[in-house]
Amino acid sequence: MTLPNFLLIGAAKSGTTALYTSLKQHPDVFMSTPKELRYFSYTGPYPEGLEEKYIHRGVTTLEEYKQHFVDIEDEKVIGEASPMYLYTPETAERIKAVIPQVKMLAILRNPVDRAFSAYMHAIRDWNEPSRSFRMALEKEEERINAGWGILWHYTQAGFYSEQLSRYYHVFNPGQIKVVLYDDLVKDAKGLMKSIFEYLEVDPTFNPDTSPRPNVSGFPKSPKFHQFMYRLFMQDNPIKRISRVIIPKNFRQKVMVDMRLANLEKRSMPEDIREELKVLFHEDIKKLEKLIGRDLSIWVN
Repeated sequence: MTLPNFLLIGAAKSGTTALYTSLKQHPDVFMSTPKELRYFSYTGPYPEGLEEKYIHRGVTTLEEYKQHFVDIEDEKVIGEASPMYLYTPETAERIKAVIPQVKMLAILRNPVDRAFSAYMHAIRDWNEPSRSFRMALEKEEERINAGWGILWHYTQAGFYSEQLSRYYHVFNPGQIKVVLYDDLVKDAKGLMKSIFEYLEVDPTFNPDTSPRPNVSGFPKSPKFHQFMYRLFMQDNPIKRISRVIIPKNFRQKVMVDMRLANLEKRSMPEDIREELKVLFHEDIKKLEKLIGRDLSIWVN
């Protein structure tokens, strides 16, 4: 049975969903559904007693993993996208043991902005109990020790030089293409062309890069945000009736549209930004040497 020959390994909240959406449009590329299988980052039993919403579950057996690729036809590239792969230690070794010749793609974002984007994502999905970014950062170590998923590893998930070095130690560097979120923002079509060339599929294919999946933000009206949580996420008569008479895809679209309409972009507090710039400065300089890219825009 066929296994992937391509993995989009991260980083989380750096544009992986946008890349996955574009890759999936190419006729010579098969990307798994769901996007994140997380098989190679599975390290054992999930934490007991932890609320389900704080756990990132995934595929736990190779046989189950293979089942996600049974619908392949004649695509040249067979892939999946799990941002936990870049972050989770010893994942590179597990990948090497099963698919040693795999090609990999990593997309990296300014770790300061990445941390705040992850926080906004958790706020958007009603999964951040702290009342401020500062409070969430203060609880990060405690949450990591309790087994919370990568989404809440706001700073720790941003030390890319250490994470990529693990892969370069295990794989030939030629098997790993590293791009930047800045590239995606500046020229999405040009970036996809370079990725298609790396994957050795038709680089002239022009995917629709206009959708902005997985957009986060702060609630304009906290009361309406909580109302939507009770309406869509908790058991209630309206929810039970809608499950019977309204198709699932339409229900999900209504929820997403209502939620996005109540979200707005906000800036990170400047004092926290300056603190995080200091925190990541050394790792960014190491990353510059590792990938051969000028990252001064991140530092300055």
